[in-house]
Amino acid sequence: MDLGTNTFHLLVSEGSLAVYEERRPVRIGMGGINNNMITEQGIGRAVACLKDYKEKSDLLGSAGIFAIGTSAFRSAVNAAQVVETIRSETGIDVKIISGEMEAELIYDGIRSGLGSLEEVSMMVDIGGGSVEFIIADKSGIIRRISLETGGQRLMELFQKNDPILSEEIIAVENHLEKNLVEVLKAIELYRPEILIGSSGSFDTLSEIWCRRNKIIYEPGPETPLTVEGFYEISGELLNLDRSGRMAIPGMIELRVDMIVVGCILIRFLLQKTNIKRLRVSSYSLKEGVRWRVMSGIPL
Repeated sequence: MDLGTNTFHLLVSEGSLAVYEERRPVRIGMGGINNNMITEQGIGRAVACLKDYKEKSDLLGSAGIFAIGTSAFRSAVNAAQVVETIRSETGIDVKIISGEMEAELIYDGIRSGLGSLEEVSMMVDIGGGSVEFIIADKSGIIRRISLETGGQRLMELFQKNDPILSEEIIAVENHLEKNLVEVLKAIELYRPEILIGSSGSFDTLSEIWCRRNKIIYEPGPETPLTVEGFYEISGELLNLDRSGRMAIPGMIELRVDMIVVGCILIRFLLQKTNIKRLRVSSYSLKEGVRWRVMSGIPL
């Protein structure tokens, strides 16, 4: 179970074979993420979802449950209370991980699907609370950076209008310029040639691109998206309101809100680099957890 700031994911596997998958927009960080709090409403939504996930896992005969708490959990001053409430209400023990460990698990998940990396690549996972940046090549991780500047945080800080205003876009870009200094230095030093987007908004952008190009979209280890396609789609998304975005074939309600600031972040990274190639991995943290469990590597 990947308990993200925006989405809770369930993956039940037998070995490397996925038996059951589900995702729900629990939005545990909503209304409190920038105050380092998980609200009572967020706790209630989390407990309701995890009761259901636990029941489904038990029915499928799961031998063990690994529940991973990420940005909203690690930044919340009431995290201990939230974890105890979840344990008492559902029987699930949540393990809160650091940003560095989150980046490593995302890397493990992506590599388990894509295999060896021939070129220096930058992996990016845009969560609701944090964003993980992993620069890697065929020898492994070169640099990993986790920053608490995820989509839910950006939305609550800057996006007050829909469609987003040009001055709000500039405010997001200025925020990224200030807070991604370490990432930009790493990009300049290691010069990644490919940006690998992990799950989330990247999945939706890929599905939209596939539908426009009459390509069958099949979620799996990798789905297609070009840099040119990204610019075309993101340009439209930034000029549409919620209903307009929902009308685009391939858009899903789970992504329709956060994809706006997600596009601003992706565009910012592409404009700050010479990267000309995009890859999209549907595998991320939960697949990284699976790979470690299968490999006997402790979390």
